[in-house]
Amino acid sequence: MAIPNADPTLHNADLAPTAPAQRTWSARDFAALWIGMAACVPTYMLAGGLVDLGMSWWQAVLTVALGNVIVLAPMILTADAGTRYGIPFPVLARASFGVIGANTPSLLRGLVACGWFGIQTWIGGSAIYHLLRALGGRDPNAAAGADLPLLGITLGELACFLLFWAIQVVVLWRGIESIKVLEVWAAPFLIAMALLLLIWAWTKAGGLGPMLQAPSQFGPDGAKEGQFLRVFFPALTGMVGFWATLSLNIPDFTRYARSQRDQVLGQAFGLPTFMTLFAFLGVAVTSATVVIFGEAVPDPTALLGRLGGGFGVVLALLALSIATLSTNVAANVVSPANAVVNLAPRRFTFRHGAMLTAALGIAIFPWKLIETSEGYIFTWLVGYSALLGPIGGIVIADYWLLRRRVLEVDDLYRRGGAYEYVRGTNHVALLALGMGIALCVPGFLAAAGIVGAAEVPAFWQAVYTYSWFVGFGVGGGMYWALMRALGSDRGGRPSTLVAGGP
Repeated sequence: MAIPNADPTLHNADLAPTAPAQRTWSARDFAALWIGMAACVPTYMLAGGLVDLGMSWWQAVLTVALGNVIVLAPMILTADAGTRYGIPFPVLARASFGVIGANTPSLLRGLVACGWFGIQTWIGGSAIYHLLRALGGRDPNAAAGADLPLLGITLGELACFLLFWAIQVVVLWRGIESIKVLEVWAAPFLIAMALLLLIWAWTKAGGLGPMLQAPSQFGPDGAKEGQFLRVFFPALTGMVGFWATLSLNIPDFTRYARSQRDQVLGQAFGLPTFMTLFAFLGVAVTSATVVIFGEAVPDPTALLGRLGGGFGVVLALLALSIATLSTNVAANVVSPANAVVNLAPRRFTFRHGAMLTAALGIAIFPWKLIETSEGYIFTWLVGYSALLGPIGGIVIADYWLLRRRVLEVDDLYRRGGAYEYVRGTNHVALLALGMGIALCVPGFLAAAGIVGAAEVPAFWQAVYTYSWFVGFGVGGGMYWALMRALGSDRGGRPSTLVAGGP
């Protein structure tokens, strides 16, 4: 939808508000979107990773469920603006950060998505690799060749990684509408495949009891007796962090919603329900592998590689490929692509942003981010939640508390309007963002092993444990307080912050 007198440096067809004819997504479409994104290997590995850290199966599944119920709240709050005004996240962020300053939060969100794109691509490539070995009749435990220098993976693993990367590039080149089609067709297939895998594990393990018999290590006589809370709170933060990404850029999708009711119902049904279902699936099947193979096989790609050749392997390859593809193109491409477009709308399109995302997904060596459960949950998930929590707090405080859902849409695409602030940047928002992030930096340095844990006081390590919550509260609270102190009206023009304003 065209904006009269829009600044070409702030506006193009990809960033413009959606027209009524484009708003076709129903509650079913949003539920399918979340089923497609939840049904992926990282979800499967979430609860399994918590069991690996000492939880029982029910403690792990409830932790995942609670984290997703919590993150659903900011998800729906941010989604409201997308549906109400038809704008994507980078444009919504202009209201709080300024028409130029919005590049900072959108790029931070985009960089995290590039990391996830790489991880998902690695998982998809790994599925192809393991299953090709199974089709070739090779022992899954046999050596697969020497690792390549610097990369730390074999030539075969690299080739499969690049093959799956190329498949995704073909889909991405077709644009945003292909994502909707993919999710709608993939969702019922993924549910059926998940249930078949659970039935297989149930049959092979001799029932549900043996599958879920492992006790919590935090109970009496457990190896980690009395240490449950030390694992639970950072794990909960990690579960929230898992979808803290989409809780920011969900307007990129809800701008196509038919109504607020459609986006709320679709998300409320799709997100917590199927994240919990697939987390349980991961715990149950992983526990069953201990009975079936004599050892835990938490990686479903490696598990499927042990099932032998034939039709079952081909079907498993198809299921994993669709699961990974449907999650990756929806959750990890739209945000960075729109962030690139927002940088220079006259030069870049969605396709350019998608291709850049794909390139960065290779460059980050994603296999190194998920080598261990501790690294995956405590460093990657909790770490980036420290970046995204403050952004979510600021955007929600601005839209719901300061502006009461009232935006001057035309000014979001103009210089000198209500969101110009000082040369296009709201420094109050950047200050609040920086403060929310800074509080978590010492703990992150210790968690990532950059500095020794003994060198970081226990208080700062505890703050990092709650990084998303701390960042969300500090960033949003500080922004709201300073903006109220400086003065702003409901329509959005903070008078003392607008260049040339009264």
